[in-house]
Amino acid sequence: MLFKVGFNPKRILYTLIMDDDKRQLMRSLGFLSSIGISMVAASFIGLFIGVYLDKWLGTKPWMTLIWLGIGIVSGFRNIFILTRRGMRELDRDDKQEQKDDGSD
Repeated sequence: MLFKVGFNPKRILYTLIMDDDKRQLMRSLGFLSSIGISMVAASFIGLFIGVYLDKWLGTKPWMTLIWLGIGIVSGFRNIFILTRRGMRELDRDDKQEQKDDGSD
């Protein structure tokens, strides 16, 4: 009866697989965009602090260079932290899949 009204198990399985792939794709895109935003934001914050301090203290280009360097270093630190967190999540997902499959 269900097959006559359009119930197709292969189509449902394909839809479930595609939904999981799309979900993983969106997670990956979100992760990559957060890395880029983190690097750019940290660099700009360091740059703006340096420019402001140069104007206030009259030490033109030194504070800008120092704080831009600090911003870039903190951006790379953020990338390291985000990547490490992403790798932990992937490891946890792999272990969960192995546990669900029953293969240890």
